[in-house]
Amino acid sequence: MRFVQGSVTVLVALSLRLDAQAQDWPSFRGTGAQGVADGQNLPAEWDVKAGRGVRWKAAIPGVGHSSPIVWGERVFLTTAVPAEAPTLVLGDKGGIDLAADKPPISWRLLCLDARDGKLLWQREAHAGAPRAARHVKSSQANPTPVTDGKTVVALFGSGSLVAHDFEGAPRWSVDLGTLNPGLLGDPKSEWGHASSPVIFEDLAIVQVDKHADSFLAAFDLLSGKPVWRVARDERPVWATPTLHRSFGRVELVVVGGLHVRGYDPRTGKELWRFKDEAEVKTPTPFVGDGLVIFAGGYRGRPIFAIRAGAEGDVSVPADARSGPSLAWRTEPGGPYTTTPLAYHDLLYAVRDEGILGVYDLKTGALVYRERTGTTHSASPVASDGRVYLAGEDGQLLVLRAGRAFELIARVDMGETLFATPAISRGTMYVRTRGQLYAISAPGRAVADR
Repeated sequence: MRFVQGSVTVLVALSLRLDAQAQDWPSFRGTGAQGVADGQNLPAEWDVKAGRGVRWKAAIPGVGHSSPIVWGERVFLTTAVPAEAPTLVLGDKGGIDLAADKPPISWRLLCLDARDGKLLWQREAHAGAPRAARHVKSSQANPTPVTDGKTVVALFGSGSLVAHDFEGAPRWSVDLGTLNPGLLGDPKSEWGHASSPVIFEDLAIVQVDKHADSFLAAFDLLSGKPVWRVARDERPVWATPTLHRSFGRVELVVVGGLHVRGYDPRTGKELWRFKDEAEVKTPTPFVGDGLVIFAGGYRGRPIFAIRAGAEGDVSVPADARSGPSLAWRTEPGGPYTTTPLAYHDLLYAVRDEGILGVYDLKTGALVYRERTGTTHSASPVASDGRVYLAGEDGQLLVLRAGRAFELIARVDMGETLFATPAISRGTMYVRTRGQLYAISAPGRAVADR
């Protein structure tokens, strides 16, 4: 009985904590990586050149594909400032090519005022030559930081995992070694690390996939001391772990190149696994309508939905369309890089080359497919009946959510878009190649920073 009561207490506390974050965006795609924030009154369209619908914009040094996160009146994001500005390749033109970055590179965590874009502080995590190369369309600052409202944890391509308080004071730093995931079977291939850290209670958890000796690990949030570590005999992926609460427990959902698994975030104990063998998985798993949804792999593979609360090995034959835990899987054609979005009983999934597939969330049946007219690395987000979809060429599409394709606006942001937007307190934060924009309802003046 004590165990049950204790579990209920912890779950209630976690529920209250997640509710308190409802207006915040503390991690990649917000709480649970779901990418949804309703009740925000965001504009349906805006004009960057004229400043209409732009509350402020702030110049961001360097290059980074990491997303901004927001807590209260603070915006955090990471960047890598190179000796020479790199050229980024859009779409699939770069193939499997590696970029050559000239040292030194300065990896930094930035904190801005959410009200006006003023830079409050920036801290350098590491400076020097990169340990590993990156793909020609990647960056040296891909992972999105995470916060619990007191501590900000950031992970960089340098291998540095760092924690700061909200005033910028350093709490700890851990060297995770060389982060070099790349083409399977080619140790010389290094495409850049992308998995973002997550916070659970008093733990900072990271998924470190590389060519050899991959692992999942938890560190004490206050001290940085190691708490647990689990070896991963997996093909490397670029996905971020996701925390989910269901059936009286909290589990950490982790994608791998051989299996998708659920872990106990307190101990690292495996709870369940589902075989899904593929190369180059990038989309982050998340939970929608009681389903653990995951996708990815080269190229255009199915999207899968596992019923939450699985136990043990819940794998099914490769050609099975359902099973005891497998609710459904789609036909091939799912996303390669972007994370799908569950919104209003539909699942939105956009492929890199610009094909949007919308599926019924309960059955996985295709509702419609439509070309977007651009290429994509950023994942879709939603608010108040609209879906926002950033294109690599700088177009940000605004769609009306529903069972038919309806384009409301196609906004030119003026620079390339690789980062997924964040939404908090009536504002959408959009990171372009060199700027961070605060987009909100018209009527507020532009502030340049």
